[in-house]
Amino acid sequence: MRKRRNFLMLGVLAALAALALPATSSAQGAYPNRPIKFIVPYSAGGLPDTVARIFGQRLGESLGQSVVVDNKPGANGVLAAQVLTSSPADGYTFMVTDGSMFSINPAIYRNLGYDYKRDFVPVSLAARAPLYLAVHPKTGVGTLQDFIALAKAKPGTLNYGSSGVGSTHHLTIESMKATLGLELQHIPYKGTAQSVPALVNGEVNVTLSALPSLIGFVMSNQVKLLAITTAERSPHAPDVPPVADVIPGFNVAVAIGVLAAAGTPAAAVGRISADMDTIAKNPETVQALAKLGVEAVGSTAAVYGRVIEDENARFAKAIQAAGIKPE
Repeated sequence: MRKRRNFLMLGVLAALAALALPATSSAQGAYPNRPIKFIVPYSAGGLPDTVARIFGQRLGESLGQSVVVDNKPGANGVLAAQVLTSSPADGYTFMVTDGSMFSINPAIYRNLGYDYKRDFVPVSLAARAPLYLAVHPKTGVGTLQDFIALAKAKPGTLNYGSSGVGSTHHLTIESMKATLGLELQHIPYKGTAQSVPALVNGEVNVTLSALPSLIGFVMSNQVKLLAITTAERSPHAPDVPPVADVIPGFNVAVAIGVLAAAGTPAAAVGRISADMDTIAKNPETVQALAKLGVEAVGSTAAVYGRVIEDENARFAKAIQAAGIKPE
C-alpha cells in the first residue's frame, strides 16, 4: 500500500513538473525581457556614442525595453572589450564601436588582451561617416594646400590632436604625413570629446573628426574645415574638398557597428541585427544622422563581418605606408 502511495505521489509530481515546463520555457524564451546595454569604447559626444544613442533610442522602442549607453573610454578599447567579454553572453550586452579596435590596434600593439575573431561576433553595421580635417584659425590657413605648405615651411612646429594612439584619426593623419612628407607633432587625447575642444582652445593646430563633433564650432567660426577623407565631396559640406585632390585615391570613412561577445545566442544576434537594419532604413533615423553628416546603413551580421575584414586589409596597408611598428 505504501509503495502504491509513493508511486501515485511520484506520478502527481511528474505531472506537475510537466505542466510547469511550458511556462518556464516560455518565460526564458521571451527576449528581451530586461534592458539592453550598449558599451561604447569612447567618450560621450563622439561619433560612435552619437550613433549608439540614436539607434539605441529607436531600438528600445522596437524591443519594448530600454537601451542604456555605457561609455568606457581609454586603453584603446581594451576596457570596453573587457566589460563586454566579462559580461554574460546572453544577448543583453553589446558594443558599439568603429573598426579601429580590430583593424588598427592589433597591428600596432603586441598585447591587446582581446582578439576580434576569438572574443566577438558581428551583429550589424549601423552607420558610416567621413572624417574632416579641421584647423584652428590662428594657423592662418584657408585650404589644405596652404596647411601643407605651412607644415613644410615650419617642419616639426605644428601639432595635431587625435582621439588616441592607434585610433582611426591617428593613423589617418600619420598616413597623410608619410605620403606628403610632413613633420607634425602628435598629441593623443581620450576621444574626440577631448581632441576637438583642444583644437577649439588652440592647444593643437589641427585635428581629424567626424562632422557631429565639429559642426557647432564650424558654425561659430571657431574652427575651419580643410578637407574630407572620402573620395568625393559630401552634400553635407559641399564646399569642403576631398584629401584625394592632394593624395590621389585617398578614401577613409569610419564604419560604426554593433558587436556581441562570442557565445551570444544566435537568436539574440539575429533579432538585434534585424531590428538595427530596419531602424537604419527608417526615414527619421536617416534624417537624424544626415543632419550630422552621417549615413545610416544597417546590415546583416555576415555583411558587417565582411566590412570589418575589408577595413582590416585597408588599414594594414596604411600602417605599413606610415611606417608604424608594433609596440
